[in-house]
Amino acid sequence: MRRASVRDLAAQTGLSIATVSRALNGQANVAEHTRQKVLEAAGQKGGQATSRVVYLRCPYVLTDYFGLIVSSVAEAAELHGFSVVLNAGEAARNSDVLSSLPDRPGIDAAILILPPEPASALTALRDRRFPFVVVDPRVSPPRDVVAVSAAHFAGARALMTHLVELGHRRVGIIGGPREWLVNDNRLAGYVAPLAEMGLLPAPELMRFVPEPNEENGYHAARELLDVADRPTAIVAFNDKMAVGATRAAGERGLRVPDDVSIAGFDDIDVSRAMQPMLTTVRQPLAEMGRMAVTLLSRLLERHELDALHVELATELVVRGSTGPAAV
Repeated sequence: MRRASVRDLAAQTGLSIATVSRALNGQANVAEHTRQKVLEAAGQKGGQATSRVVYLRCPYVLTDYFGLIVSSVAEAAELHGFSVVLNAGEAARNSDVLSSLPDRPGIDAAILILPPEPASALTALRDRRFPFVVVDPRVSPPRDVVAVSAAHFAGARALMTHLVELGHRRVGIIGGPREWLVNDNRLAGYVAPLAEMGLLPAPELMRFVPEPNEENGYHAARELLDVADRPTAIVAFNDKMAVGATRAAGERGLRVPDDVSIAGFDDIDVSRAMQPMLTTVRQPLAEMGRMAVTLLSRLLERHELDALHVELATELVVRGSTGPAAV
């Protein structure tokens, strides 16, 4: 006997797919007469209704950064009545997932976190009319591909403005992978306040790493702190790299922030575990996951989406790791 889909029941009852999903999953925020209407319709269909199945792909280790996004996606999906199939870990990074997604039985849609594929692969998936949302895109997504990210340029600009106001003029920048869209946006944000003062970062004060982790932040900071006219502040691509930079400063007998200010990006737990605590830019990681589910739900309900590329606001968090430039 055929299992009635949520879309079948929504069409039969005149309710939204989200309401039908909530009714079938026994959630409290559904009126009792509405729940009965859905259950009766499911019985008339002669089968059990099925919820939408979302393929959630995160080809990275689920650390505090990616773990927060994945957890929020899973929680929001539950509220929408979606089931989630999770594919996570670095082993999935090189597999040809996108081209096969529309042909996978039982998969209705996908949420792709920082997909490593080129924009052409996203375009091909879109052309097959498969519903998906990109979270934190690595490359600039095609115009009509739905994506959600943080306002990286604005966050980086706010952080560099903070340092400039503290008197810093020679600021070392430790960037992430050169091919990442987010790296371009943050770099532009860092440069803007300096350019307004007629300054540009000197080439010897800029480093880029292939993987934004603590060890690479440590090695990049060592190089920056060993230049003849060392920087009075260092901004790192993320908080983990800022941890590595702090270690490099400590090995050289430099005090943070008295001798060198250090700042990160993300505001993950490690930023509050450091001494001094880290000045950073807070990304709305959980809200990015929730927004992705909301956008996907609207795609599945065939709503018109005017804002296809959604940027969520970041927030500068000033703590003890930044101070006035050393004279």
